[in-house]
Parts: sequence; C-alpha cells; structure tokens
Amino acid sequence: MQMSRLLCATAAVALGALSSVASAGAQTAITVGKIPSGIGLHVPSYVAMDKGFFKQEGLDARWVQLGGRPMITAGLAGSLNFVPVPSGGAAAVLKGAKLRYVVNQSLQPLYVFIARPEITRPEDLKGKTIGLARPGAADYDEAVIVLSRFFNMQPGRDYKVLSMPGDPERIGAVLNRSIDAAMVSSPQAVRGLRGGLKVVLRTGDLMPRVGGGFWVTEEYFQGNRETVKKFIRAIARGVMYFRDNKQGSLATIRQHLVIDSDEQAGLIWEELRHAFAAEMPKDLFRELFESRRLDLVKSRDWPADKPLPDPEQFLARDLLESTLREMNYVPAKAGGK
Repeated sequence: MQMSRLLCATAAVALGALSSVASAGAQTAITVGKIPSGIGLHVPSYVAMDKGFFKQEGLDARWVQLGGRPMITAGLAGSLNFVPVPSGGAAAVLKGAKLRYVVNQSLQPLYVFIARPEITRPEDLKGKTIGLARPGAADYDEAVIVLSRFFNMQPGRDYKVLSMPGDPERIGAVLNRSIDAAMVSSPQAVRGLRGGLKVVLRTGDLMPRVGGGFWVTEEYFQGNRETVKKFIRAIARGVMYFRDNKQGSLATIRQHLVIDSDEQAGLIWEELRHAFAAEMPKDLFRELFESRRLDLVKSRDWPADKPLPDPEQFLARDLLESTLREMNYVPAKAGGK
C-alpha cells in the first residue's frame, strides 16, 4: 500500500511537471507598445504586465519601447502587434491604413498644461515656449488640437514648440525656466505642483474622448482572434485591478510613471482610479476619428465636404463586448465616480 501511494505521488508530480511544461509551451508571444517615460493613459497595460495577467491569459508579452511616431510606423509595418496610440492610428486609417481597434484603456484624456506661476490662463500661453512630445505622439496631437480648436492658437505662429521625449524632462525644463510651459500626463504634474508650478488647462475638460486604446493591423486581427481576445481580457483585468486595489497598484505607479514615493503614488491613484475603462463608448470613439478628420481638412488632406466614414467598421466591437461580458467585467461608472 505504501509503495502504491508513493507511485501515485510520483506520477502526480510528473504529471504536474508535464502540465507546467505544456502550459509554458502554450504561451503565445506578442509585442506591446510602451512609451519610454511612461504615460498615465497606459496604466492598465502596466498593471497587466506587472501582475502577470498577460501570462495568466497565455500570452508571453514583451514591451517594445518607442516614441509615438516610430511606434505608429512599427505598428503599420506589422513589426509591433499591439499599439496604444489611438489618434495616430485614426489618422492612418483615414489615409487608407487597414487597422482594427481592439480594447480601450481610458475614458478621460489625462493631459494637463503646467506652467510657471505667473501664467494663469490658457490664453497666457500665446507667445510662449511650450514643451511637447514629438510630432505624431498622442500627447503632441492632444496639445495642438486643444490649443487650435478652443483658443485659435497654432504652433509656430502663436507659440513655439520645443520637442522633448518625456514628461519628467518637460517638467524639469519648466522648473528651471528653460521653457514657459509644458503639456504632461496628469500623474506627472504632481512633481511640478510641488515645485510651485500651476495647472492652467486640463484637456479632458474641453475634449473628453477615449485614450490609450490599442489597435492592431487588420491582417493580424483576422489571423489571431483568439490572441486578441486574451489580450482584451488581460487589459480589462488591469482596469479592474487598478480600480479596486490601491496598495497593489502603488509599485506600478512608481515604476512606470517614475514617482518618488508611495505618498505621491497614492495621490495619483486617488485621482486616476476611475479614469480607466476597457470599453469603447460609441460617441467617444467617433470623436477620436472626427478630431483627426478635422485636422486633415485643415491640412487639406481631406475634402471639407467629405463625411467621416462610420468608425465602427474599424473597431472589433463584437469581440470586445462579448469578451467583457464573458469575464463579468465591471464597466466604468458614469462621470468617473
């Protein structure tokens, strides 16, 4: 009897080892875009990576760190699988690229203009030097669109742009008075506020829309629907985890957003906990494309009388919504509360 138990135990261990090997072998390799300095809009993907949600869904996920424009180029070429630059993707789609949006990350643009203390209104930015991301990046587009649409201010004509790669560099430049203002993600603004700077404009107050949404090429989507489904699940789990787990989220905030202390990370969590969502509301998704269409009209790359095509054809809505239902995903609350 003792020998029988030993043999059974040995067999169980061997079976477990084989199962682990099989599970490891079943992991699907994917590449995921990441802005080098970190960005508040992308927190759900950081959580999904840090907490092992990609791995648990059977995905061997690897970051590819690139700036906005190179990331879009890599995504269009198919050398990067999942790209979190929705505005750049929308512009590419309207120019003929075949892309498919698969899952969202935020319902609120988390960008603010932060400036020296004597600058108190958005209008005071006229004639000033503003630190922005590189052209083609989501935060560059957000800044230019908001200043143009709501304040009739154009880069080069009404303000000078100094391209800087990351939020920390931009905030540092304002603090040492190398530039007058900068647009940064709201989590990074904490450092500037502690240094005496002021927030003069929150873009989400004027132009709410989806942010950080991931897209893939149409070819990748058609050939990898199950992988896309697993990716959706991982991001949605990241959204819900961040929303409900303050302590467990602090390390992710500190690492990816380059925050100095748990105290500051906690303040950021309080501000952002309800900002994230995996779902894609139709009106906000359409606004993403309409904003790009207006930009193309202004640059004469789109006829003014040509209507916007239905954006829903560029979103895997059926797969997204069925996946969220299956996993009992809890949608973001209206109003972000």
